[in-house]
Amino acid sequence: MTRTVYDLCGANDVRFSPYCWRTRMALAHKGLTAEFLPWRFTEPERLEFSGSRTVPVLVDGSEVVSDSWRIANYLEATYAESPSLFGGDPGLSGFVNAWADAVLVPAIAKCVVSDILDRIEPVDRSYFRASREERFGMTLEALAADRQIYQQALDVVLTPLRVCLRRQPWLSGPVAAYADYSVFGVFQWARLISPDDVIAADDPVSEWRGKMLDRFDGLGRKFAAAT
Repeated sequence: MTRTVYDLCGANDVRFSPYCWRTRMALAHKGLTAEFLPWRFTEPERLEFSGSRTVPVLVDGSEVVSDSWRIANYLEATYAESPSLFGGDPGLSGFVNAWADAVLVPAIAKCVVSDILDRIEPVDRSYFRASREERFGMTLEALAADRQIYQQALDVVLTPLRVCLRRQPWLSGPVAAYADYSVFGVFQWARLISPDDVIAADDPVSEWRGKMLDRFDGLGRKFAAAT
């Protein structure tokens, strides 16, 4: 049986979706393989079979599951004999996942979203510009001009991560699990699309990110950082 994941793809095969990275790490955690099929913003018809307009979409035999959080729960239930994604506490993982979506993604997006234009195919750029400028209520150029302000705001957002990581090696506790993947996917997104690092080198979050990049035989490093 071939397991497949529809995965957001930019120019030069850069795979930058934070949500797809959550699924990629979750599959590796479970010891499962999958073929990651490239999908682009202007190809909604390729996802019609799933009922979703966004990726990731997992096809596992006859099962079709969309949304990274739903996929994580599906993997946990279906492959219960493999290492747990939630470490026995799905509520905590769900909270961290929700915090990353509601707080971390918007904070980092304001810092790096203007850089995505250079990392996607020309055919996707008009759609991307129009949709993101509508979302943020300003041009991509205006977002880029205020990056320093958004970076300062992000530094405040990262405070709970720093506090946690000074106390324990992983966000999930003594062992890395889905709470870590929820957050790592967002930083991997930024790493792959922006030449400017959103984390200072001496930040505890940077050390944690480095360990995350090394997991699963350096899975996160197989895609080079933007330059």
